[in-house]
This record gives sequence, C-alpha cells and structure tokens, in this order.
Amino acid sequence: MKIEFISSKDNSLFKEIRQLQAAGPKGQKARFACGQALLEGIHLVQTWVGDPALKTLITSELGLQNPEIAQAVYDHVEIYPETRVYQLDKGLWDLLSDLVNAPQIAGLLDLPQSALNPQKSVATLEGDVIILDRIQDAGNVGSILRTAAAAGFTQVIALSGCAHLWSSKVLRAGMGAHRLLDLYEGWSSQQVLSAVTAPLLAATADGELDVFNMPKLLVHPVAWVMGSEGQGVSEDLMAQAKGVSIPIDPRVESLNVSTAAAVCLFETVRIRRN
Repeated sequence: MKIEFISSKDNSLFKEIRQLQAAGPKGQKARFACGQALLEGIHLVQTWVGDPALKTLITSELGLQNPEIAQAVYDHVEIYPETRVYQLDKGLWDLLSDLVNAPQIAGLLDLPQSALNPQKSVATLEGDVIILDRIQDAGNVGSILRTAAAAGFTQVIALSGCAHLWSSKVLRAGMGAHRLLDLYEGWSSQQVLSAVTAPLLAATADGELDVFNMPKLLVHPVAWVMGSEGQGVSEDLMAQAKGVSIPIDPRVESLNVSTAAAVCLFETVRIRRN
C-alpha cells in the first residue's frame, strides 16, 4: 500500500479539506465545488469501507498504530487498490481535527448525484417521507437522520434553509445513517407538495391530532414534517398538512425537534408492528 505524506499546511489537499470543514454556506459551496464531503472519525470511515465513493483516506502515524484504524484502511484498500492514502504530520492533524482524543482517521467521500443537483425536481416520491423544514442546527438534523434510519424511514427531504446534510457536523451526528438514506435537499415547499404522495403530518404544539391516538392514519404511508427550531412548520406546508401534537407536561413549553421526530417516527413503527 502506497502512503503519501503531507507535512505542510500549504499543501493543496490539506487546504481543500479545511474548506470542506467550514460551516454554513462557505462549507456547502466548497463541498459542491469539489463534489466531496469529509468523513471524520473511525465510525464514519468504517461505515463506508468497501464503498467506491470513498476515494481518499487521511490518517497519521499515530492513527496507523491504532489496530482498528489500520484494519479499516487495509480492508478498504484491498477492495479498492486505487484509493489514495495520506499521512499527515502530527501538527497538521491537530489543525485538522477539533475532536479531542478521537482516533486519527478521516476520508473524502464522493457526494451522490442527488446532493450535487439539489434543485433537481423529482416527479413523484411515494411511500413514507420525512420533511425537514428549515432546521438549522446541524446536531438536530444529524440526529433526525439517525432516527430515520433506525425507524426504517429511508426518504428524507430537506427544504432550503436547513443545515447542509453533508456538512461535517451533520455527518458526525448522523453516525453513518447517510449511507442508508435517500436524501434530497434544497427543495421548496412547492416541490414537496408536488412530489410527495403521502398525506402530510406536521408535528406542532397545537395540532388537533394526538400522535398516540391515530392508528388508522399511521398504518399507511405518511410524510412527517418537522419544522424549524424557532418558527416551526411553514405556512405553506401547514395549509396542506394535518397538525399532530405530542402530549407533554404543560409546565414544559416544547420538545427539541429531534426528540419530537423520534417520538413521531417510533409511534408510527409501533402502530405498524401491532
């Protein structure tokens, strides 16, 4: 296995990796420009071992001394010998990662076409769907993706205004869920209303339906809508959706959106199992 060494922070690949880590529109622009996302940490890299989209691995001398990291690198290279493997100097790795004491391994993943063409319209999206309406916190978005995968909801639409689904923070919070999901982002409310065939159920504090008392609805395909942390579900979607509330202690104002999503999705799973 050939290992290439990077010792300067002026190295072009190192600069590119730093750009991919950027938050907000700057990072999203960089990811679109190079068509790649950064996988940070051993769990994410292991998730994509054996996937041809993982074209580049980055580690360090200390990283390669870790048996788990070494195994992941060798396993992937054995399947795809053309994979490029880079070893960073320790000082560079400290600049690259803000994950204290985390295993020193990362990867560059080719983005799927659905991510590279986020505005591309899909004529029809049948079956269960999760719709993220301007959820801005990357941790919340990643947690919802992880919950969706665990509950078997594989289609996720992120409207314009959501945190970028392929940002480093969303990927870390998703814990590998991205590989199990069909992800669409950058959609408008109108695109959702045109493409999604299942009835829209919007999680909202004042919804007329109780999530724990709607078995006839949940037994069929549904499109759960989760609104932004501050503003909730947009008026356009609420006008076409049924509001669903989660009963909570009246002394508590609301649930975190990722928690609300978990309740709604697993109540759907429970109904269908019964």
